[in-house]
Amino acid sequence: MSRVLIIDDDKELCTLMKKCVEKENLSAIIAHGGIEGIRLVDENKSKGSLSLVILDVMMPDINGFQVLKIIRETSNIPVLMLTAKSDEDDKVSGLRLGADDYLTKPFSISELMARVNSLIRRYTTLNPTFPMETDLIALQGMLIDKVNRIVSVNDILVELTGKEFDLLSFLASNKGRVFTKKQIYTQVWEDEYSFDDSNIMSFISKLRKKIEPDPDRPFYILTVRGVGYRFNKEA
Repeated sequence: MSRVLIIDDDKELCTLMKKCVEKENLSAIIAHGGIEGIRLVDENKSKGSLSLVILDVMMPDINGFQVLKIIRETSNIPVLMLTAKSDEDDKVSGLRLGADDYLTKPFSISELMARVNSLIRRYTTLNPTFPMETDLIALQGMLIDKVNRIVSVNDILVELTGKEFDLLSFLASNKGRVFTKKQIYTQVWEDEYSFDDSNIMSFISKLRKKIEPDPDRPFYILTVRGVGYRFNKEA
């Protein structure tokens, strides 16, 4: 049975959401603060028992953005964020930090459950062979399935060659770390460096054209002048 973690300091709303979730034959647990929510994520992560986190932005101990950032350091579990604000900046901030969906209070229960079921179905029900969290890289606007070797950008599948996938997976698995062209070749091709720098640059250029919203202004794969490349740690 799929389990949903609800993190919100509004106790009445938590109780209502829990009842609605359970009516959908889902299991639900509640945390009335960010710190408690982080603890429950950690406790359930090793068991692989969580399918979704419903996370409120405004909480008295630590806010939802901070909680999301901590969750995303170790987990790719889907996160649906709730907020009482309709400020576009809040929505953008949450999505940039790795939220999968966003719902503004007040909201209808039917809309909440439609989003809950959609996220759970997308990540589990429609893919019964869905890999463990360590085999999935969830990024801003991008999902990399390392087991099935599938990449999607903004929910659109991207066709990559074998080496393009290996290159993307390697860089994304090491977000923020700078690699020289020689290091990239050694790790991805698993061989002694035999390509010249222009060939590595060509691979990067082709990959950018397939995954970047604007290849001329890359967001995912960044150039570190005079050194090499790194995957954007903010992605």
